[in-house]
Amino acid sequence: MQPWVIHVYSVYMTTPNTAEKIACAARELLEQEGAEAVSMRRVAGAVGITPMAIYRHYPDREALLNAVANAGFQELAASLKKRRFRGKLETRLVQVGNIYLEHALQNPRLFELMFLQKRTGARVYPQDFKARLSPTANQMADVVEEGIASGELRKDDLWEVVFEMGALSHGLIMLYLGGRMALSADQFRAFYERSFRRHIHGILA
Repeated sequence: MQPWVIHVYSVYMTTPNTAEKIACAARELLEQEGAEAVSMRRVAGAVGITPMAIYRHYPDREALLNAVANAGFQELAASLKKRRFRGKLETRLVQVGNIYLEHALQNPRLFELMFLQKRTGARVYPQDFKARLSPTANQMADVVEEGIASGELRKDDLWEVVFEMGALSHGLIMLYLGGRMALSADQFRAFYERSFRRHIHGILA
């Protein structure tokens, strides 16, 4: 990545403002060393500003980490939106799940921040999901909703089904990234897909 060419809301920008530079530096620290390494002092040093200058853009460390996590969600949502899901309902659901998987494997520490760490303002089940405030879960929900409407899936609570599928995805990814599965990346991808298909077969009409 070229200096200060960063990915913000899925649009590459070559002249980022200071807030974007700060978020970029925080993300680089996150990806290299984990969330615990992201301090205002270290981020400021990477950007070339004083630690106090960060507070003009982010009121505290939590707000900065939230900005990094939210950018990750926007990137994942953009990856989902640009794909054209084709084939049987089962195939399309697996395709959605695979995009979640690839995003996590490419950005493991960002995945942990996005989905596994408590954050103020993080979307909460069920209210935020039923209000369609999750740009990533909405993509899965659209496919599941279509399946229920067409009779391919059993009639059930749409958001319970979607949240369960997300829990299956994130749970498997968490165990793999945590070193609890003695599988290569390709073996894990195959296991992940088989698990998704087994779950889908259990909710077919």
